Amino acid sequence: MIRFHAADVKFAVEMYRQLRESDKNIFYSPISMMTALAMLQLGAKGNTEIQIEKVLQFIETTKKTTKKSEHCDDEENVHEQFQKLITQLNKSNDDYDLKAANSIYGAKGFPFLQTFLEDIKEYYQAKVESLDFEHATEESEKKINSWVESKTNGKIKDLFPSGSLSSSTILVLVNAVYFKGQWNRKFDENHTREEKFWLNKNTSKPVQMMKQRNKFNFSFLGDVHAQIVEIPYKGKDLSMFVLLPMEIDGLKQLEEQLTTDKLLEWIKAENMHLTELYLSLPRFKVEEKYDLQVPLEHMGMVDAFDPQKADFSGMSSIPGLVVSKVLHKSFVEVNEEGTEAAAATGVEVSVRSAQIAEDFCCDHPFLFFIIHRKTNSILFFGRISSP
Repeated sequence: MIRFHAADVKFAVEMYRQLRESDKNIFYSPISMMTALAMLQLGAKGNTEIQIEKVLQFIETTKKTTKKSEHCDDEENVHEQFQKLITQLNKSNDDYDLKAANSIYGAKGFPFLQTFLEDIKEYYQAKVESLDFEHATEESEKKINSWVESKTNGKIKDLFPSGSLSSSTILVLVNAVYFKGQWNRKFDENHTREEKFWLNKNTSKPVQMMKQRNKFNFSFLGDVHAQIVEIPYKGKDLSMFVLLPMEIDGLKQLEEQLTTDKLLEWIKAENMHLTELYLSLPRFKVEEKYDLQVPLEHMGMVDAFDPQKADFSGMSSIPGLVVSKVLHKSFVEVNEEGTEAAAATGVEVSVRSAQIAEDFCCDHPFLFFIIHRKTNSILFFGRISSP
């Protein structure tokens, strides 16, 4: 899983670069986004396939030229690694609740290639269903939305808002991730008190600050003037890492210095030390929604959205397939008990005619991410600018 892990971290960092322009909170699931794109890549050919692969960061880590059906081992690696990861993530567990689910909705009567349908099922345990987008667009939207809602314990509602699908929609790829975990050591609610959270040097707002004194894996990152702590969830398969700048307004500088290699180094167990910390962490709840077309285009996935260039001949022999929407919606809530998080990504493909045209006090903005320790995959990545 090493190569997959590196690709996942790289994708997380690259996507963060695209989303960090505003000063708002950020929260997304790299693994959710990657899974939806990997399912799409199974049906892509030519440049479209190469570009999706580049965005997925696998081009660096696996050299691949042909499709799995031609028995190329490297291609199998990518999708097999997703298959293994999905199996790992879906293991039932008393300590936490983590569900990853994938589904594909195709336009009624649109002839998808059997090999594509079989591969999607095999690697992504995805449900393939036909919907009548042309005559029953609204019902189709409702159906997809209620599936996502059911898979995310009701946290992600209306992934596709009314009117976001159209009669020309051909293919919708949906991926949902849901997580609810209890801290390995809970925060005592009696210790939570109202304190100031500094949005910048001059402005603060009152927040409910949770507190505990315990031993945590901790590291001081002198080169970037920041510190990092690992807060494990019950069972210790999953952890939240908090990356906190030393200065109140140090986040921008930290973001500029953030690289995949640094992140991989920082989270290595051997680079952290069990340290007694007085940890203060605000309660927070973040719900975000992103239209990913522009970020993905900036990352190099251009042809998939272009009616003249998109090549999805691995899905169907009928030309004209094009991606018209990639939506991602996410939710996280952090309190004394633990964390509840969910995210979903939907990719819509349509037929279009070509249109030209030591005291660890999180009282100021910080980054956080939730990692699955066994595979070192980043499930969720976020920034708290204002709890």
